[in-house]
Amino acid sequence: MATGDIKWFAQGLHDLGSKIHNLASDSLYVGLVTSVTTPTIAIAAPHFGGTGTTNFASNQVPLGTSYTTGGKLLTGVTWTIVAGVPTLRAGIVTWAQDAGAGFTTALWGILYNSTDANKRALAFIDLGSARSITAGSLTLDWSGATNDVLTITQS
Repeated sequence: MATGDIKWFAQGLHDLGSKIHNLASDSLYVGLVTSVTTPTIAIAAPHFGGTGTTNFASNQVPLGTSYTTGGKLLTGVTWTIVAGVPTLRAGIVTWAQDAGAGFTTALWGILYNSTDANKRALAFIDLGSARSITAGSLTLDWSGATNDVLTITQS
């Protein structure tokens, strides 16, 4: 898996078909976690707080001025059809530099649904190595200019 790749949990995609997630209206967040638990596509019942088998919230990076409990709410979220392809897009997410109390151990971003009472996780982002905001900001730019978080193509 390359740095910056977004991988969807199999359970997260299954939950879309079970009407658990409404990508057009639910509050989607991205939280940052350490290397304590390595996410995989097949991980059982991933969530960020709430209930489930794997609780990524218990491995959040340390809280500070820039990073607060639960991570950041995605803004500019759209769930539309783009050129015949169902596409989830979101704005760029940035954690500002926090020299005094910033984290130094962010290895994974976990995308989850905060509207869902169980806070089920949808996807994860490989940050490549332990990231820090003590010397500068951390930005998640999704898929560059298009900001595609998910596209569903037919096989």
